[in-house]
Amino acid sequence: MASNQPSDGVDPQVLIEEKSYVKIITMNRPRQLNALSANMVSQLLKSFIAYEEDANVKLVILKGKGRAFCAGGDVSAVANDVTNGHWKFGANFFRKEFTLNYILATYPKSQVSILNGIVMGGGAGVSIHGKFRVATENSVFAMPETALGLFPDIGASYFLSRLPGFFGEFVGLTGARLDGAEMLACGLATHFVSSSTLPLLEEALFKVDTSDPVVVNSIIEKFSQRVPLKQRSAFLRMDSIDRCFSKRSVEEILYALESEAAKRADEWIVEAIQSLKKASPMSLKISLRSIREGRLQGVDQCLIREFRMCCHVLRREVSKDFFEGCRALLVDKDKNPKWEPSKLELISNEMVDRYFTKVDDEEWEDLKLPRRPTPTISAMSKL
Repeated sequence: MASNQPSDGVDPQVLIEEKSYVKIITMNRPRQLNALSANMVSQLLKSFIAYEEDANVKLVILKGKGRAFCAGGDVSAVANDVTNGHWKFGANFFRKEFTLNYILATYPKSQVSILNGIVMGGGAGVSIHGKFRVATENSVFAMPETALGLFPDIGASYFLSRLPGFFGEFVGLTGARLDGAEMLACGLATHFVSSSTLPLLEEALFKVDTSDPVVVNSIIEKFSQRVPLKQRSAFLRMDSIDRCFSKRSVEEILYALESEAAKRADEWIVEAIQSLKKASPMSLKISLRSIREGRLQGVDQCLIREFRMCCHVLRREVSKDFFEGCRALLVDKDKNPKWEPSKLELISNEMVDRYFTKVDDEEWEDLKLPRRPTPTISAMSKL
């Protein structure tokens, strides 16, 4: 049974089907690579809350239509809203999105995300926090926010900081793209299933009549496979990654990478250096601190802090880089952002500190997350 059918000739942005005790949610903006609009976030939040309270729903499957699972939040729309109105318009989008992320991170029922395509930014927020993340040979994961003048949000400082070693710093700062095998190896994915086998997996999951994650896991395992990493995979260079990305500052990380490159010009090192030099210096600074703080915080604390950071970004108090990044990469597409401050050494500790303080506005309030009946579940936990 399908719902959310169009009544005015316009395709709904979220499709919902029902198979016995299973709800299948499909993000339906294929031309926009299923980028999360405010409407989609609202629908997803409403649906997940309703299914949590519905005894007839035992399992939720989330997937995307087309070649992407979800390429992130619709940040250009957020930037446009702020430019044409008030920063709080954008803040309201993040407030609702982060609430959805928290609901998923603490969800008592099993959620299976089928990551058969692009998974970036906000797309990671609606999947990585869930119990099961199924990657395929088509999966492409990235947190490319520093190239846009933003930072890895949606609770990313929680799950990136829990990847092996300092791999999370590498992924979060450089925006490096990972394939399905790398997602499985580092723990971002819980399983790897060939895309040709997905219809069989879904058919098997449609028969689930329990929320028991052990049962769901055993079904997915039947269709799963172990896949080797490509020889050029950065994950096979964890010694070098740990050596470089464990440094205390972005400047020290960059210096360490350049020292490694002088010894051997591995492709991943060259790409990492190039990415860091193209990214917003302010974004790099606040991203590194955010991931480091995330190591010592719960997912709720990470989301509350990241919401503060987003509000400061939208208020353009210290830097306007997010709006410049949107202009250069998404609107004009000249791919030549003019970052300000333009260099890492021009950024003081006080400037970075501003992003982590409460917003100075009488009408503003911190993110207030809903009380949850279940204890917080780590997105990176193993069965």
